[in-house]
Amino acid sequence: MFHKNIKLIIAGLILITSVWQFTENNIGNGIFLILLSLIPIFLYFKNEFILLAFIKLRKQDFAGATKWLSYIKNPEAALVQKQQGYFNYLHGIMNSQTNLQVAEKYFKKAIELGLSMDMDLAVAKLNLAGVAMTRRRKLEATNLLNEAKKLDKQGMLNDQIKMMKDQMKKI
Repeated sequence: MFHKNIKLIIAGLILITSVWQFTENNIGNGIFLILLSLIPIFLYFKNEFILLAFIKLRKQDFAGATKWLSYIKNPEAALVQKQQGYFNYLHGIMNSQTNLQVAEKYFKKAIELGLSMDMDLAVAKLNLAGVAMTRRRKLEATNLLNEAKKLDKQGMLNDQIKMMKDQMKKI
């Protein structure tokens, strides 16, 4: 994994090379190099290891997702702020299966750093509501559930929210 600034330097060098190819009348090479420079620019905004961890998580391979995330050694220096949010979000999802206290810490940090999709933010708040509910913090859980419901514009989490509200009535 390259540092985020090195990715931009690589893209700049490729663009300079493409300009040189245009001046040498190698138009095809110049166009190809411009297209090639888009890869490091894309990877600046979307970290490759986070993308691979999402793919593993989609297949329910938590060990594989953990392996890919472990390649990111210093997330504060290597990742953009939104990527740090997703880094913590993924750790929160994986830890929510085993250790709720650690998962709560990761989800709070992910919400603080920001997630780019409302659905991911809704899932993080739903998981935080579940943690608050297990700790008998009913008011906090209710607020988080209401926020998750507002963020869930497609209605994909309606069943989970309804189930959690029913469980809160029993508390």
